[in-house]
Amino acid sequence: YAAMNQVLRRRYGKAIDDSKIPDVILIDGGKGQLAQAKNVFAELDVSWDKNHPLLLGVAKGADRKAGLETLFFEPEGEGFSLPPDSPALHVIQHIRDESHDHAIGGHRKKRAKVKNTSSLETIEGIGPKRRQMLLKYMGGLQGLRNASVEEIAKVPGISQGLAEKIFWSLKH
Repeated sequence: YAAMNQVLRRRYGKAIDDSKIPDVILIDGGKGQLAQAKNVFAELDVSWDKNHPLLLGVAKGADRKAGLETLFFEPEGEGFSLPPDSPALHVIQHIRDESHDHAIGGHRKKRAKVKNTSSLETIEGIGPKRRQMLLKYMGGLQGLRNASVEEIAKVPGISQGLAEKIFWSLKH
């Protein structure tokens, strides 16, 4: 619930132009997610001229097959299903699938960035070139961690002061 809560607060927690307020917000999930979303809008107490957007919860069916989704307008109410060949259901499924693709792509991008960013690059004065030089000269990160300040200072382009900064950053 926390991720959805954060997204709704970030998107609708600030002043927003009436023309940008959607008519419908699809909530990916069943009664629990829909209740969370309704709580967020109640807490935000948004002052829009028109009514709040219609919140529609979209829950996958019992065996999670496409076409068996249950839709909810109220967390307390009974859900309803559209026929599997309904164009409206296909639009809802497409929107949900696109949002999943967007979220998964964002997670992958974030993971790739973390994977490609070395802890060395968080040290002021160390960029990709110096990082590469340090790792090459020391035989990898473990060798650098085991090196003394004097050994680090012998790496071309690394001053005594920067060597001390690197040494202490890797020790703590």
